[in-house]
Amino acid sequence: MSRLFRGVFIIWVVLRYGLDELVLSSFRNRGIRLLTRIVSVGRRLDAPRGQRLREALERLGPIFVKFGQVLSTRRDLLPPDIADELARLQDRVPPFPSSVAVATIERAFGKPLDAVFSHFDPVPVASASIAQVHFATLRDGRHGGREVAVKVLRPNMLPVIDKDLSLMRMMAGWVERLSADGKRLKPREVVAEFDKYLHDELDLVREAANAAQLRRNMQGLELVLIPEMLWDYCHTEVMVMERMHGLPINRVDELRRLGVDIPKLARDGVTIFFTQVFRDGFFHADMHPGNIQVSVDPSTFGRYISLDFGIVGTLTEFDKEYLAQNFTAFFRRDYKRVAELHVESGWVPADTRIDELESAIRAVCEPYFDRPLKEISLGMVLMRLFQTSRRFQVEIQPQLVLLQKTLLNIEGLGRDLDPELDLWNTAKPFLETWMVEQVGPKKLLQQLKAEAPQYAKLLPALPRLLHDYLQHKPHELRRELDQLLAEQRRTNRLLQAIVYGGVGFLIGLVVMQLLVRVRLW
Repeated sequence: MSRLFRGVFIIWVVLRYGLDELVLSSFRNRGIRLLTRIVSVGRRLDAPRGQRLREALERLGPIFVKFGQVLSTRRDLLPPDIADELARLQDRVPPFPSSVAVATIERAFGKPLDAVFSHFDPVPVASASIAQVHFATLRDGRHGGREVAVKVLRPNMLPVIDKDLSLMRMMAGWVERLSADGKRLKPREVVAEFDKYLHDELDLVREAANAAQLRRNMQGLELVLIPEMLWDYCHTEVMVMERMHGLPINRVDELRRLGVDIPKLARDGVTIFFTQVFRDGFFHADMHPGNIQVSVDPSTFGRYISLDFGIVGTLTEFDKEYLAQNFTAFFRRDYKRVAELHVESGWVPADTRIDELESAIRAVCEPYFDRPLKEISLGMVLMRLFQTSRRFQVEIQPQLVLLQKTLLNIEGLGRDLDPELDLWNTAKPFLETWMVEQVGPKKLLQQLKAEAPQYAKLLPALPRLLHDYLQHKPHELRRELDQLLAEQRRTNRLLQAIVYGGVGFLIGLVVMQLLVRVRLW
């Protein structure tokens, strides 16, 4: 019954905010269109469609807000006005009672709260749809007296999530069947992607592991701080980490007043992002202002502080090289090379005509060069490349869509800090150095060094492995060899017949010549 009421409420919100108008133009069933307009008579649709969609998702609750945030990353599917509006969704919900947080902590650790913490602040410092954060101080052990932040999952989230996801799947099926654009938009695949993302966020151990990996990667850079995860106190429902002391990055005036070098901060953000992407292939993919602070601790003053590691992106070596070459070719206006890269990547059909794809990319990208270089958005460049690729029947890889969303966040953040930030000139040296390292002798030596232990084990064993292989041939290989030998024998017999026939023919000719001469004598 509760599911029925929830479904009715969702339909009411959809009609109240005019979300049916987003897809009605492509609905095939005129009866549904007429009924919808009758039921929703009297509503006002003055606000832009993207704003109405955002407000409706906020009305539907935190799970739908999260869905809107994830959907905003799929700019390869959404019109720009809707994607931009969804990117404004804020995951802020009222905190749940501290008594519930305490009960969750005690259940996770199997002991009273006072046995774990000498101090626990009952007022949360942050609250979102999935979890909230409290400050505390550990009581004893090797971390005794240490100030920490405690992230606690909201109780009973799984049934709520599964119920809303079930309704989302049902609505996605309707859209796919009734809308002419349904198959192109792939609503069921988008909901499935959200399902995986949301269930991953329910495991705080996974988030702690993401943070630990990023912390290791960033240790030598000295531009960003990532809290240490205290593994003795990490559980699927509770995560305890080092407490960080910083100010939110959007409090620019206060940071400037404290003496933070704001233009350097903007450049450092770009460096951090490109290091994570092109050096490590493992990047923080939720870098909005709510998850970024600036350290005010004297020993680390002015460094970035990254928080919330529920969403990370990963790139393969192939992905990294593809992106770096695309950016470099774009800024050289080498559109033919951009087209070739699309084909080489396998994301465009192999029979695509390079000249047609080159022309399409030129039409999309050339207008950017009418602007100063510092005004060119790398995120928009990447998005345009994805959109052009889609016209040539390619499905963009999810990790690249996540990268593009994060790059847009970084650009917006950097230019909010410093409107004069030249993102390309900041990133270009990094990209060029990375490209040289990928094809130069240094990279070859690194690869040989990485593979050396495996070669050292393999080489002494090669004679024995070869001997064993030849002695114990697989049945299929032996049958193929037998067939090959039989064929070779048939061929040999044929060649012998041809040779013998040829020899016989020559002998016959010689004999005939001799007989003719004898008669003439």
